[in-house]
Amino acid sequence: MAPVKRKSFTAINAQPQKKHKSALSVGADSSVLRKEEPVFPRGGASVLSPLEYKQIQIKATQDVLFEQGASQKSVKKPGEDDENESDELDDTRLPNATLPGLRRKRSVNKFSKEVRRSSKPAVRIEGLNYKRLVPGSLVLGQVSQISRYEVALALPNNLTGHVPLMAISDGIVKKLESLTEDENSEEAGEENVQDKEVDLECMFYLGQYLRAYVTSTSDDDHVVEGKGKKKHIELSIDPRQVNIGLKRTDLTVNSTVQATVASIEDHGLVMDIGIEDDTLRGFMSSKEVGGGIGFTNISKGSVFLCVITGSNSSGNIIKLSSDPQKIGSVKKSNYMTEAPTIDSFRPGTAVEVLVDSVSASGIAGKIMGLLDATADLMHSGFITSNEALEKRYPPGSKIKARIICTFPLSDEKKVGLSLLDHIITMQSPKPRASKDGTLTELLPVSTIVSKATIVKVEPHMGLFLDVGLENIRAFVHISRVADEKVQTLSESSGAYRLGSIHRARIVGFNGMDGCFNASMEQKIIDLPFLRLEDVKVGEPIHGTIERLVINATGVAGLIVKLADGISGLVPEMHLADVRLQHPERRFKQGQSVTARVLSTDLEKRQIRLTLKKTLVNSGDGIWKSYDNLTPGMRAPGTLVNILPSGAVVQFYGSVRGFLPVSEMSESYIQDPKKHFHAGQVVTVHITSVDPAERRMRVSCRDIGTYGISQQKALADLVPGTIVNATVSEKTSDSLIVELPGISLKAILPVEHLADGSTQRCVSLAKKIRVGQLLQDILVLSKNERKRLVRITCKPSLVKASMAGKLLSSFEDVTEGAEVSGFVRNITPTAVFVEFAGDLTALLSKNCIPEDVVRLPDFSMRRDQSITTKVLTIDFEQRRFLLTQKPIPDPRKGASAENTTTLISDRILSNPTDGISKSMDDFSLGKLTKARIFSVKQTQINVQLADSVQGRIDISAVFDSWDEIKDKTHPLKKFRIKQVLPVRILGVHDSRNHRYLPISHIGKAPVFELSAMPKDQTEADLDVPTLGKVEVGSTWNVFVNNVNEDCLWVTLSPNVRGRIRAMDASDDVSLLSDLEKNFPIGSALHARVLSVDVANNRLDLSARSSGGCNPQTLEDLTEGMVLPVRVTKVTERQIIVQLSEHLSGPIHLMDLADDFSLANTSNYEKNQIIRVCVNGIDIPNKKITLSARPSKVLSSSLPVTDPEIYDISQIKVGDVVRGFVTKFIDSGILVSLASSITAYVRVSDLSDSFIKEWQQGFQLDQLVKGKITAVDPLLNHIQMSLKASIVSADYKPPLTYADIEVGQILTGKIRKVEEYGVFIVVDRSANVSGLCHRSEMAEKRVSDARKLYEEGDEVKAKVLKLESDKRRISFGLKASYFEDDDKGEDNDEIDNTDNLEGAGMLSDGSVSEDFDIEKDDANDIRSVDDSNGESDDNSEVGNAKNGDGVRIPTKKPKAPPLTTTLSGLNAGGFNWAGAYLDENANAAPFEEDELEEPKKKKRKAAQIKVDRTGDLDANGPQSVADFERLLLGQPDSSYLWLSYMAFQLQLNEIAKARDIAERAIRTISAREETEKLNVWIALLNLENTYGNDESVEEVFKRSCQYNDAQEIHERLTSIFIQSGKTEKADELFQSMIKKFSQDPKIWLNYATFLFDNDNTVDRARVLLARATQSLPKHNHLDMTSKFAQLEFRSASGNAERGRTMFEGLLSTFPKRLDIWNVVLDLEIKHGDKDQVRKLFARVTSSNLKARKAKYFFKKWLDYEEGNGDAKSCEKVKARAAQYVRQLEAKDETARNT
Repeated sequence: MAPVKRKSFTAINAQPQKKHKSALSVGADSSVLRKEEPVFPRGGASVLSPLEYKQIQIKATQDVLFEQGASQKSVKKPGEDDENESDELDDTRLPNATLPGLRRKRSVNKFSKEVRRSSKPAVRIEGLNYKRLVPGSLVLGQVSQISRYEVALALPNNLTGHVPLMAISDGIVKKLESLTEDENSEEAGEENVQDKEVDLECMFYLGQYLRAYVTSTSDDDHVVEGKGKKKHIELSIDPRQVNIGLKRTDLTVNSTVQATVASIEDHGLVMDIGIEDDTLRGFMSSKEVGGGIGFTNISKGSVFLCVITGSNSSGNIIKLSSDPQKIGSVKKSNYMTEAPTIDSFRPGTAVEVLVDSVSASGIAGKIMGLLDATADLMHSGFITSNEALEKRYPPGSKIKARIICTFPLSDEKKVGLSLLDHIITMQSPKPRASKDGTLTELLPVSTIVSKATIVKVEPHMGLFLDVGLENIRAFVHISRVADEKVQTLSESSGAYRLGSIHRARIVGFNGMDGCFNASMEQKIIDLPFLRLEDVKVGEPIHGTIERLVINATGVAGLIVKLADGISGLVPEMHLADVRLQHPERRFKQGQSVTARVLSTDLEKRQIRLTLKKTLVNSGDGIWKSYDNLTPGMRAPGTLVNILPSGAVVQFYGSVRGFLPVSEMSESYIQDPKKHFHAGQVVTVHITSVDPAERRMRVSCRDIGTYGISQQKALADLVPGTIVNATVSEKTSDSLIVELPGISLKAILPVEHLADGSTQRCVSLAKKIRVGQLLQDILVLSKNERKRLVRITCKPSLVKASMAGKLLSSFEDVTEGAEVSGFVRNITPTAVFVEFAGDLTALLSKNCIPEDVVRLPDFSMRRDQSITTKVLTIDFEQRRFLLTQKPIPDPRKGASAENTTTLISDRILSNPTDGISKSMDDFSLGKLTKARIFSVKQTQINVQLADSVQGRIDISAVFDSWDEIKDKTHPLKKFRIKQVLPVRILGVHDSRNHRYLPISHIGKAPVFELSAMPKDQTEADLDVPTLGKVEVGSTWNVFVNNVNEDCLWVTLSPNVRGRIRAMDASDDVSLLSDLEKNFPIGSALHARVLSVDVANNRLDLSARSSGGCNPQTLEDLTEGMVLPVRVTKVTERQIIVQLSEHLSGPIHLMDLADDFSLANTSNYEKNQIIRVCVNGIDIPNKKITLSARPSKVLSSSLPVTDPEIYDISQIKVGDVVRGFVTKFIDSGILVSLASSITAYVRVSDLSDSFIKEWQQGFQLDQLVKGKITAVDPLLNHIQMSLKASIVSADYKPPLTYADIEVGQILTGKIRKVEEYGVFIVVDRSANVSGLCHRSEMAEKRVSDARKLYEEGDEVKAKVLKLESDKRRISFGLKASYFEDDDKGEDNDEIDNTDNLEGAGMLSDGSVSEDFDIEKDDANDIRSVDDSNGESDDNSEVGNAKNGDGVRIPTKKPKAPPLTTTLSGLNAGGFNWAGAYLDENANAAPFEEDELEEPKKKKRKAAQIKVDRTGDLDANGPQSVADFERLLLGQPDSSYLWLSYMAFQLQLNEIAKARDIAERAIRTISAREETEKLNVWIALLNLENTYGNDESVEEVFKRSCQYNDAQEIHERLTSIFIQSGKTEKADELFQSMIKKFSQDPKIWLNYATFLFDNDNTVDRARVLLARATQSLPKHNHLDMTSKFAQLEFRSASGNAERGRTMFEGLLSTFPKRLDIWNVVLDLEIKHGDKDQVRKLFARVTSSNLKARKAKYFFKKWLDYEEGNGDAKSCEKVKARAAQYVRQLEAKDETARNT
């Protein structure tokens, strides 16, 4: 019986504990002591009462007595578990103990005495093992293996844990989920999926230390022979689990924490710590990452064990380091010195330990005097040190150690330590003598150590061996010492005493222990290999058949056992050299076999074997890597795939080769599948190999038949030469011959034996014998790669070759020459003719004689001899055309009778030069003269003679740039009938815009001429072609065509190029209108940028620098100024295009040097502007551009808002401006530069408290603030917008001390009660007071709520101050303001207005100065306008009863912006000022409300009464009124439109237009409807007062910023209402093209056409077009709507509508909705007979009872209103008949 574990004092009175604690229970214990126990008892007294102390003492005595009895009775068996042994001996065993039982008894007795004196038992020294490792344990591990789906960690005491992919971090889980979604999506691209793949080898490195959380421990189902079940430990390294229970206070300097990468920044990593406090983040600088993983290779989701080096000032960000050198440097002070709670002590943390005791089991001590810590024998350094532990670590000494594990099952909380040097320094263990290589490289696993010396003996545990590496030991467990069972070990006697030497085999290595695991069992030493890694590819191996793999077709392979736990698969293909019909008869389970290893897959843990005797017994080399292979090497391989073009040969490992069909045999093979089969072993030799590409070609042909001499002979063989050949083989369709002397084989097709018919060729083939010598054989072609030579015996070809006329290359082709060849292929339109050297030409159908062109295949066959003539040659494409027709010679003529005609046609009449007689005189390069008969923009048309015309291209006129006097119209100086000296270049081809050779003269040729002076004097004619144009050369070019984004120019008559708009000029102002500034024919001096002859493309630049805009990011440099084209304009930025593949944005901050002038509406699409490159981010493919004048024009220009490039430019205290970019819950983000954003907290927005702060700001609003904090490390900036901080002239708000009795102030009503109103003083620190209802008006006020509402602005007088209670009493009576001086009043009002414009009103929070009505005052809530008891008119009436003056701020109730219109309506606004007129006609204030004082004899100062309240009744009446209202409501389109109407009443059209533009810029982008209203109003304005150009300009802009279809519809409505039907028609036609999928567009257009009598026919034709464009499901509804228009329109035809409906009803007879529509239309039309017929038809159809009842009722209602009693009776009778028929039908159904 095992001894009972002792319970701690705190556990005696506690509830029973479970054996395995959960992770939550472990993390929840934040202290050793209970919460109710003080950490430091006052005066040092015990926390236990005397009674509790006595109970504990009795219980401890009982436990000791029980243990004594148990130890005497229990006998330890040799085979018992190590953990039980540890429970007995850990605390009692001493070094060199010879009598364990006796010593144990003495120790127990001594300990029982100590228990009586002490209340706490000694700490048990426990080593970590599988049983103590429970779920919830935390342990330090080292990465030992990385696979595709998991990471293996080496744990202390020879344990290994596995971390699955989903237990690494939350970032990897999200990435895998995203990857799964992308794989399931059909639209996901392969690149997108590859970018998201998780590569663990890039995220971790071998030897990396990590903290792990044990999630489960289990036994695998797989049983290893002789070892039982394999134990499996599953871990998690997710920070959310390994850091569970940690709090912000636990994270102190030098403590360790595990973190995952949340995001990657420029200067470091933002880390997620995984604790519950979401506001806490970690940051690790790029310099603190360490050398294990490069900073550039880190990806999101990577996990690091980090040490905390510090934190920022606010404590929200902790600074981390994962550099092993910094973490492992504990000699100075890089260890934990303070810990708020015990939870701070986690595995991986370096600590200082006070040694309490040292025993044979290890070392025990305390950390900071609070936490127990132990180091077992393995991690105390005992095995590597010759010094005793007591001397090395004496009790009372302080040592540095690192925590490696926790013990959740222990009664007292304690941790495990390691004193090993490599763990303390966080390095991998290394021997002292060796500096290079790891331990596993110096001593690999499976190595047999012949001389292993025993250096330490643990009698019941095992042996420690010296394996030849200094300070590195190997441990042999007692169960692995020998094949037979060993009971005990002795240091001084026996075979395994100290110093004895034995053979041992390394079976493993644990990086945490720094120790090898070895075995001295002879059976282990004799094994050929221990693990899969030891199996070498290509080696023969012995094994035993474990089982046969059976599938649906039979035996699919064998599983062969090679060693314990190692098996291999023999595929069916490799069971034998031949295919076995019954493999199960040959192979039996348990049978021994000899195999050879084909391949191993370490990741999948698989081995493939072969049993083919050809491979197993082969003595040839093993090909398992491409690197060691060279051409000529020979080895056997297995065919795994047979293709028509060859076969794939598999060797060993991943080496494969391709066997072409031509290399399969010496003879010709047509179908490889007829000669070879998959699984066949063939011996091949290498012909070519490419290790980099992992490609290889092999051959089965005799390597001796094609040696170096044959290769040289084949290279020297020239097609077209005559040779002799000996027949070596005959087939049905060819002869295989050998060329004597060079030992090359060639193919002679039977068809090439003669020029005659096929029968003649076959007859000749039969006469030829094998071995016969054939003379005068012509070599047609050769293929060196395939070693193929083709020859022919055709006499025509041999004769042509001997005569030197056989074509063998393109250079031999001559136009008009007669050539001999043979037919290569025949198509329906042409014949391909082949010559020697694989030279092929085309014989077109129209060049074949008429007598054979209609015959099948033109009466030709393949390989037939043929003689043709060369018709034309295309030297650029290197091809030529043939003809069988005679080529006419115009000089000789075809016959005598045509000679006279031809001569007369070519004689010239009135030649301009007076010399030329015939057309034949106009040859290439001839100098002549021409007379101008017309001058065009790009050419001069001339005459060389009567009926002989020519053209001089503008590029062939001027020699130099200086000769062009008028650059815009270069040809302006030439006059008609002017004679010019010219030179003939060729014949103009108008179709291809180039000139042809003189040989292409037609019946009426147009000669291409040159008038350049240099061409008149130079002997050689240098005609420019695209191939002669060089990059960097300069040319005089002339504009030929103008596009939106480029200019097409001509360099010469047959060379054209392109100049992009940005490269057309250095003057950007000229680029805005290319067509105007660069008219067709204008001259430019350009430089060649690129030439692409293959694609016939030429790019040029006319800029002075000669360059062009960069094409890629790599071509850009910072500071470069470039012209760009605007491609898109938004309210926040403009998008510009630098080149075809390069675009970038320009943000608001980069548009102007003064942010107040930055406005994207100043730019238009396709506008050319200059920009400066501010920054280039090549990895992220981003560029930063600036259009500031100081950057693109001159650096001396004034700059109001300096440009900010880096956060280092910003200092605390700087006052800067920026644009609001984003609203968040805690404030706003202000963009100071394109990549720099500042954060403004809500508390820093204003000096006053703002309840609805988001309404005071809008996106892209320009704000000014002062920088309050800058954190360059995290790239964070904080600023404040408070006026008290920003403005130097800031005036502090009024306080209670500033208020005086009699002072007149303005304020805002924050709360209204029946007894009075509470007023907050403007520009005050929330100073408020009460105006009782008795002080509101001269007359009695019964309810203040009827006079005022919350938010009303008022002017009040201070009547009384109560300083002790800080109360203010206000008065609002009009009489209080009569005695004020007018000037003072004006000044005060002006000042108040200024304050209102500059500051922000408070939210009306209640001051604590008021005690009365405190509950009411604290009840602050916003009152909705809908709860008011009166509208604007009633307010005026109520104001009449009281004499108070107030300034209402509510906007007047506006009529709806759009009204419902029948058909199409503009939905616009009333521009006649009707709204203002209506308000002007409202009842004015009565006299007693605002009564003027009586006039006195002298002009005294009058009281200026604030008439702002009149706005409620009369509306704004001046510009100031509108501006004041717009300050409070800038997003109200109603106010803006009223303002425009006001200006139009004053005939200020330009001002109205400016107001509209201002409204568009001011209204927030979120208010889309409000902006749309302004755009529609501006369209109305331009349509009424503008011209067509202004309407078009506004229309295009509005389509850019709004929904294009909506704008089109509104503009058509405007045109219709204004009577501009033609423009409406044009716009409708455009709409049905752009928005053809919207049925509403077609119907609106049809309605418009039907409303006009002369366009009805067009409307009817529109239906067919609509049905073609719309989807089918819309056809029925569209046809019905068009039919309804025939009824409803005055121009329609009701009979036509009936016909259309009849067609619908015949197709859809059950569509009752169509019946209903037709009935309604007919009833409205008034044809009673037609209506009755329709009712009769619909009720006679097969209707359900409910539908029939509906139609009968509708019919009866119609007859009651339009018929008589008789007609009503008929309807009732038909209804009764229907009911009878329905009942009869139901009765029949029931009977059946």
